[in-house]
Amino acid sequence: MLPTTILALDGALATSVAITIDVLAMANRICRRVGRPDAFDVRLVGSGAHLFRPFLAFPEAQHDCPSLFIVPAQGLSKAESYAARLAEPDAEAARTLIRAAATGGAQIASSCTGTLLLASAGLLDGRRATTAWWLAPIFGELFPAVALDTAELVLSDGAITTAGAAMAQMDLMVGLVARHAGAEIAEGCTRTMILDERRSQIPYMAIGLLAASNESIARAATWARARLGDGIGVNDIAVAIGQSPRTFSRRVLAATGLSPIRFLQQLRVEQAIELIETTPLPFEEIAFRVGYSDPSTLRDLIRRGAGLGPRELRARARSAEARTLPPPPGVALPA
Repeated sequence: MLPTTILALDGALATSVAITIDVLAMANRICRRVGRPDAFDVRLVGSGAHLFRPFLAFPEAQHDCPSLFIVPAQGLSKAESYAARLAEPDAEAARTLIRAAATGGAQIASSCTGTLLLASAGLLDGRRATTAWWLAPIFGELFPAVALDTAELVLSDGAITTAGAAMAQMDLMVGLVARHAGAEIAEGCTRTMILDERRSQIPYMAIGLLAASNESIARAATWARARLGDGIGVNDIAVAIGQSPRTFSRRVLAATGLSPIRFLQQLRVEQAIELIETTPLPFEEIAFRVGYSDPSTLRDLIRRGAGLGPRELRARARSAEARTLPPPPGVALPA
């Protein structure tokens, strides 16, 4: 069995920790079902661990040298500030455990606000990492040495794997099960727990929310949205808000965690998806309106981010609309 440690601080996000426990328990159960020994030997640590021990479906391990150290979402936003919460004694104790595990050769995995703990331990400096897309501005401010890419849902760099917003913990756990227990066991978890395949945070990003922390970047987003069909580029946006391209690049990265090109690309994808879901316009017309002369480029970006093509997105939107419409006259609702 793989010695596995789960960290839970006081205030840790219950759903994220519970997902971690449940997926590992399911993996062990499926292993036994197919005649294999349990894959994971699990221990809970941290100031909030006692709250989750009643949910363990197996005896808790007592190992001190894990091979896998998992840091789910830690609910750090409940504090006055992220920096203040990361400075508290239990967070410092957690960093000691994380560093010791890394020094001992453990693989480290984390999602959402848990990635702030990894970054504060210095483990992400110079590495590619992801986190919850809405954490990008504060993450970049606190840990500029990290190569952050919040478009990714799950991202591995060496022995460290990071994931996006809290529910991405499910995707992270299935990936860890596949890595350590095999594809068959991971597929069994996915099928039994009815998990959807998601590959990116792009469909869930909202540039307006990301840019809200910086007035000039918010103005840039507003200016660009009105002109996407005019073939504008990054330099045009910078000039429009009175900044040099270099200054604009620096500020958009700090405010959104995206490069200027990705920032503009995301604006185009957001507007395209809105038009797909709310209008009957042909996709070729939508591509033209958001600045793509080649519809296939936009189609690929949408499918890569959303996991669905334009036709599927439109069908899903129509299905959702049909479920919310009032019944025709004379049709009674079910009791």
